[in-house]
Amino acid sequence: MPLNIIRNDITKMKCDAIVNAANSSLLGGGGVDGAIHRAAGKGLFLECMKLHGCKTGQAKITGGYDLPCKYIIHTVGPVWRGGSHGEKELLQSCYRNSLALAKEYNCESVAFPLISSGIYGYPKQQAFDVAVDVIKDFLTENDMDITLVIFDKASFELGKDYSDNIREYINQNYVDEHTDTSPRFSFARKSAVCSIPQNIACEDSVAFSDDLKAVIENQIDESFSEMLLRKIDEKGMTDVQCYKKANIDRKLFSKIRSDRLYKPKKETAIAFAIALELSLEETKDMLMKAGFALSHSNKFDIIIEFFINKNIYDIYEINEALFSFDQKLLGA
Repeated sequence: MPLNIIRNDITKMKCDAIVNAANSSLLGGGGVDGAIHRAAGKGLFLECMKLHGCKTGQAKITGGYDLPCKYIIHTVGPVWRGGSHGEKELLQSCYRNSLALAKEYNCESVAFPLISSGIYGYPKQQAFDVAVDVIKDFLTENDMDITLVIFDKASFELGKDYSDNIREYINQNYVDEHTDTSPRFSFARKSAVCSIPQNIACEDSVAFSDDLKAVIENQIDESFSEMLLRKIDEKGMTDVQCYKKANIDRKLFSKIRSDRLYKPKKETAIAFAIALELSLEETKDMLMKAGFALSHSNKFDIIIEFFINKNIYDIYEINEALFSFDQKLLGA
């Protein structure tokens, strides 16, 4: 997936490169920097000694050593001094230069911490917004799996007003009693189970099966894949614009396009509905094509409904809220 957000220890990430929020000496320090140096081992320290430090906003690359990654990209974030000393531009530069190095070294997957949001004091919400904006711009022109690694719950919180609005919407709509209204089928006799009669020869059973398949396919309504492609055309979008806006991998989109009867995950179907900026009813219709529905007994569904009703179709903003409420992310 192009951009994911997870809670994890970045030193455990198995990817082509991890990014280290380093200090200007590159010789290790506190927080993420110290954890990476300890986990990588002495070899990293020795290589960093040869790099002669790094300026704020710049980035340098080393081997991964004892870490489960090929490379470590070291970047020096700005210290927060109120926001009027070029901190935002320097933080943007950290992400841009790190991504440029990852691309130069042919990395297909990169994991970032939330740079400068620890002991450097950059407000976490603003640091997150800078990270997402730069990564989003990069992904419009490049294919790469990028992960934002948040160490713990305390390291990431939505703005209070925003969080309270979503929580209130959940409280107003959430159904405590989870009832299963799906139909249940049972058969009193074993002979009631559908089977091919024994007196039909093998070649006849194949023909029978083919005929049945043809009847089923002729009776099936517009599939999820067909509706998706139709909506892309109606919205005047290209395939690339759609799957990138949906935070979906190109390979997955190719599978959906090539298979008329492809059954996506629920998060994937909703991601496309968000990318296409569908109304709530259109979203429900697209979900139905994939065999899903929105329910008020599911907090994930209620959060999606909240954003669609507010006409907010920024998938990164929605994923930020889903992550904050410990829900699955769209496109994941």
